[in-house]
Amino acid sequence: MTQEIQINNQHFVLHPTGAIFWQEQSALLVSDVHLGKISHFRKFGAAVPRSAILKNFELLNSCADHFEPKLICFLGDLFHSSLNQEWHYFESWVKSRGEKIILVEGNHDIISPLKYEGIGVRVVAEILLEGFLLTHHPEQREGYFNFSGHVHPAIKLRGRGRQSVRIPCFYRNEKQLVLPAFGTFTGSHVLQPRKSDEVYALIDNGVLKVPV
Repeated sequence: MTQEIQINNQHFVLHPTGAIFWQEQSALLVSDVHLGKISHFRKFGAAVPRSAILKNFELLNSCADHFEPKLICFLGDLFHSSLNQEWHYFESWVKSRGEKIILVEGNHDIISPLKYEGIGVRVVAEILLEGFLLTHHPEQREGYFNFSGHVHPAIKLRGRGRQSVRIPCFYRNEKQLVLPAFGTFTGSHVLQPRKSDEVYALIDNGVLKVPV
């Protein structure tokens, strides 16, 4: 189950994977995949199954096949660190897709832009388009609505007893929307939203607006 929202007369679809589809631009926005992180931890002895490496690519394909975008835009931290075996998976994935692909650099993106450009992926610092600012770090700039990642936002939901659960979410305020981390092996940061903010939690393969 997806969730449709409007911002500045543009239409966006929030997807349970944590991606956003911008209808007017036929653009799929994805943030904080952190490819290579699983291989990095496995290298140092973490008990993470090798099959988990392919999960991110399966999710990317599922989401892209659903929306059939013309553009896939990664809002930073596409790779967790330096090159490892997951680059070869990524290279094969890029070759299998027909969309234009752009990476907005994040703080973890230390792989040379020349490496990306060699496989047809454009690397930029930011994107300004139709009154929207696409960045990795959340940013406020006069006259623009900002889409970003980096924070890995989550909301803590409490039950009738003392139990609580931390759930990834889309977080929106008047001038910004922060995407949850797309990657399957990433942490999260619990936010304390204000009453005027909007939170869309990723629950049971759906996107649900929750009261704040």
